[in-house]
Amino acid sequence: MPDVLSQNEVDALLAAVDDGDLDLSAPSPSSGSSAPESHGEIAIYDFKRPERVSTDQIRSMEMMHEVLARKLGASLSAYLRTIVEVKLASVEQLTYQEFIMSLPNPTCFNLLTCQPLDGSMVLEVNPSIVFPILDKLLGGGNTDVHIPEREMSDIEWRLMGHITEETLDFLRESWRPIMDLDFQVAQREANPQLMQIVPPNEVVILICFELKMGESSGMLNLCVPFPVVEPIMANFSTIQTWFTSRRSGNEEEDKVKLNQGIAGTTMDVVAYLGRATISLRQFLEMRQGDLIYLRKESKEPMLVTVAGRPKFFAHAGRYKNYKSMRITRSVGSGEEVKEFLDII
Repeated sequence: MPDVLSQNEVDALLAAVDDGDLDLSAPSPSSGSSAPESHGEIAIYDFKRPERVSTDQIRSMEMMHEVLARKLGASLSAYLRTIVEVKLASVEQLTYQEFIMSLPNPTCFNLLTCQPLDGSMVLEVNPSIVFPILDKLLGGGNTDVHIPEREMSDIEWRLMGHITEETLDFLRESWRPIMDLDFQVAQREANPQLMQIVPPNEVVILICFELKMGESSGMLNLCVPFPVVEPIMANFSTIQTWFTSRRSGNEEEDKVKLNQGIAGTTMDVVAYLGRATISLRQFLEMRQGDLIYLRKESKEPMLVTVAGRPKFFAHAGRYKNYKSMRITRSVGSGEEVKEFLDII
């Protein structure tokens, strides 16, 4: 049981406080060992750069735009006929002035509207990747591309317009779980200093993508001012649950769509009749009607390759008015085809 003070002890304690003999700020002694004072965790807060987006909302944006990066990379690779890697580099919040100061000048600066939300967003592509893309579109080989320090011409803006529209298509799809937004290019500008869509100290969310094409690389930046998305920020809290349920519930449907997409892919099929060796003189004296004897009998099967790989053996024939071949068997796993080795 704790000790109970008598009335005399209470009076003496109050008198000591009045006389100043008792320091109330001193830690009170406790039985046993004295416990260290706990201050908790201290975090620095900068009032000039307030953290208006929570960690969970940042994580939700990362999940959304990682999907966009994969789809955009596949689309650009098909369009440019070369391997284009698109990777989500970072999602962070900073001031609009810091974003503008970090951009090169001139650059590919696109002002976006996002109806039904009020305000504008920014889609910026660095010249370090813009000009290699333009060089590839115009027939270049993407080796040691010179990056000129000039503004893009009208023709170059039109060529980059297809890349921009492709990006906006995937942007609409990525933001659909949050809200159906109609992203459209409202204005194009080379000098980012001329585009003040929000006050310099306003917080923006910067989503950075890294694009790699051969030896060239550059950044694609999506700037989202916080006042534009503030009305729908609560929706980002449920995006992780949406992704999880969608991934688990639509696996079979995704497999069907994937099989349907692969089924329509075209592949080159080549049948090799045989192989022969002639001299240069025979080649020069060759005329219409001459016969070339192949080093195989007519009853032997032909080798059939699919996409450059040996897959089947077949016999030549005719079907209606077309030359055809009948598949006899598949090339076994690990089977070494001498005829194919002679061809390559």
